[in-house]
Amino acid sequence: MVSLPLAHISWAIADNADRPACDAFFTEVFGAESHYEMLITPETESYRFDREERLMVVGNTMIIPIAPAGPGAEPGNPLGDMLRRSAGENRWIGLAFRAADLKSADAWFRARNFKLHYDRGMEEHYFLIAKWQALGVRIEIMQGELPNDPRLQADWAPMRWRDDHPLGIEGLLSIDVSVPELDKAHEIFGDNFAWPLLSQRDLPGENARGAAFLMGDAVIEALCPTREDTALAAHAHDTPGMCGMTFKVRDAAAAASYLKARGFTLIGDPVTRFAIAPEQAHGRLIWFSEHIPAGWPAPQSLIREPARFPPVPDDAAAVVD
Repeated sequence: MVSLPLAHISWAIADNADRPACDAFFTEVFGAESHYEMLITPETESYRFDREERLMVVGNTMIIPIAPAGPGAEPGNPLGDMLRRSAGENRWIGLAFRAADLKSADAWFRARNFKLHYDRGMEEHYFLIAKWQALGVRIEIMQGELPNDPRLQADWAPMRWRDDHPLGIEGLLSIDVSVPELDKAHEIFGDNFAWPLLSQRDLPGENARGAAFLMGDAVIEALCPTREDTALAAHAHDTPGMCGMTFKVRDAAAAASYLKARGFTLIGDPVTRFAIAPEQAHGRLIWFSEHIPAGWPAPQSLIREPARFPPVPDDAAAVVD
């Protein structure tokens, strides 16, 4: 297994005017810290940025809400159109992972028959694996560091979100992905990506069956609906892909009380897993749980240890598209 450290989770916003409210949601509710913001200003206008975004961290998890701006706000702009497509209810862009060497990563993925895409001018920085190859999850493999990434600093202390914030977040527990059938998850996540299977479990309160795989320092859980008249079933049928993320909290009852005191409606059950109602969380499902499922690792981050890919035979690696 190649252990992939999660660099960030990207979150699309259709209209840049809505981005400040989304950013405020994370800073005010989660205590997120902002360490870099890409803005179109008179000074940067000549760069032709097609988006605006803020890099925010909650513990060891970086979340980047991204909105089209400048040329990206124009219909037909590739980046802008992708963001608008990915900004629907409970839709996400995808996941980025940090690699030590992009050429080795390229060869490894091509040897496993993945089709890779490089944005022009970014060939030395990252490549993309389209959603159709990863059950609706857009995968980015990046080399180098994100701007001002505080997690790489020697004095980084993510446990202050556990100790000093009312939510008591200990780390990212999992990324949820809706799938119409679990066999496909085993094929794509287990075989193609070579992510080890951690567990299979029933989630009766959510009318789902889950299969969890270890990506590296984070868990991705494929959720297959067990009933057709559920939101998960509709998601798996209409827009399969990321459908939520779960934070491990120190005390679920305390976290639920904090959120209720702030006026949020909660769904689920604090005894197992609960979430802020999506309409109050900018259309996404953000779950919280006090418990780590059997066979899963405790939340951690390997962001300081970029993935190292083993060499592959020369005839197994193709050239860059």
